Amino acid sequence: MDNSKQDVDVFKWAHEHRDEIAWMSQNTNHIAPSNIINDAIEEGIKKKIYQWYPYSKGLFGLNELILDDLHLKEQRSLLTSGGTEALYITIRALLGSGDEVIASDPSYFIIHKFIRLSGAIPVEIPIYKDPWKIPVDEINERITSKTKMILLIDPLNPLGTGYSKEEVKAIAEIARDKKLYVLNDITYRDFSDEHHLAASYYPEGTITIYSVSKNCGLAGMRIGSLVSTPELMNTIAKYNTNDLSVNIIGQIATYKALQTKSQWFPEVKKITRTNQLKIKNMLENFEDIFLPVYPSQANMFIIDVSKTKLDTEAIQGKLLFEHKVFVRAGNYVSAKYGKNFIRVSFSVPEEHAERFINAFPNVINDLKNM
Repeated sequence: MDNSKQDVDVFKWAHEHRDEIAWMSQNTNHIAPSNIINDAIEEGIKKKIYQWYPYSKGLFGLNELILDDLHLKEQRSLLTSGGTEALYITIRALLGSGDEVIASDPSYFIIHKFIRLSGAIPVEIPIYKDPWKIPVDEINERITSKTKMILLIDPLNPLGTGYSKEEVKAIAEIARDKKLYVLNDITYRDFSDEHHLAASYYPEGTITIYSVSKNCGLAGMRIGSLVSTPELMNTIAKYNTNDLSVNIIGQIATYKALQTKSQWFPEVKKITRTNQLKIKNMLENFEDIFLPVYPSQANMFIIDVSKTKLDTEAIQGKLLFEHKVFVRAGNYVSAKYGKNFIRVSFSVPEEHAERFINAFPNVINDLKNM
């Protein structure tokens, strides 16, 4: 890699060259049907719907579509600016100084940041080992009198691990017995072979975090939702700052995407799984690189390169600057294990996955020979 690029902000550079990049860094979905969504957006623009504030509770029927998608019709949905805001609102509403949250490392660390901002403490269980997720018995062992919540990210970012029905049910039962909340981030649910909501077993104590950034390919629209019982929602919604709802064009796009999802998402999932398999087959040529989790139940997995002794940020940089393929070094999602892996998402056109498959061996060999 050109030494002049060592101090370059990779995200700034990637966005500046976005039209040239195979974007495999943020788990975004680049194979959702843009024609269906674009038509809905264009109709909203023609009507100049952006000139009004949205109805405070959101586009009529949108919350119902979200609840239908989750089969949680008895619960309530609150629209938020992406799933990230749903996480922030929930955590600020339910946690206080000294509270503890059972979590993991690796994890989606922005949630841990929000926990700390509330004055609470994420109790991070190391999961960079088989079974690559939080074992149920370890949750029991980490619970103290200060424990207030269990963070269940399922499927798990960044590993791609999924929890079985029995595991989700057991976690829900622990939470009920100990009177804890379950914060169930299900952002990647649609990509899994089988998914089970904690709210199905523990509705009164579960907050489900929903997003259309990944399944519907609407990351830039920033539409999410938090879903809970009416009783819990009364407590949480006090922290909602969107008194005039969220982006109306984003809501229109979300409505159309969810309304038609059953028609097109199976093809998205098929392409995602095909890309995942092709990457796996390429990696089998390396004796010192492996996939901790396969098949991933999300639209991403991690590639462990620790035995190569290569710097993951160097791998990230060389792929980006020399091959215009953007993946993510692991330090973003793990304080302890991030130097071991890169995270690669594959909900991209097949030709973009092929670019990664062709570039990755060259990058590894070049770095080994430096």
